[in-house]
Amino acid sequence: MTKEEKSIAIEKISDILKSNQNIYLADISGLNALQSSSLRRMCFKAGVKLSVVKNTLLEKAMVSSNKDFGELKDTLKGNTSIMIAESSSAPAKVIINFRKKSEKPILKGAMIEEDIYLGDDQLEILFAIKSKEELIADVISLLQSPAKNVISALKSSGGKLSGILETLSKK
Repeated sequence: MTKEEKSIAIEKISDILKSNQNIYLADISGLNALQSSSLRRMCFKAGVKLSVVKNTLLEKAMVSSNKDFGELKDTLKGNTSIMIAESSSAPAKVIINFRKKSEKPILKGAMIEEDIYLGDDQLEILFAIKSKEELIADVISLLQSPAKNVISALKSSGGKLSGILETLSKK
């Protein structure tokens, strides 16, 4: 790879890092061609972009992106793949579902918004993170719950009240 090709690659990776809030670093080494293809298919279906990158290029892109990756840079050893998605938990779900059949991929670390998660033991925490849409749906359902209770109480008591009035009018 020439210097010019490297600088272009660093710029592309840096643009990816700048424009995404949910970045996972994983180790997918040791997967055979069939397993890699299956993982890529799962990623595509879940809306996750998977790219294998060179650690040196990724590290330079992290520096040039002007984001604070903190200790995430220390995980750049061995093979590294970047997993990027709109949903913060989508890559974690892909990893957990894929690991039902294989020991890999192993999570090296992740950056969600501005929070850093290091190590494979953080996978369950990342899996449980709700997306923005899920949180909004939860809030709306919580807000609607009291209104639904009031409406159902009024409907049921309205029926009782009309029954009582009808009975009284007959007497």
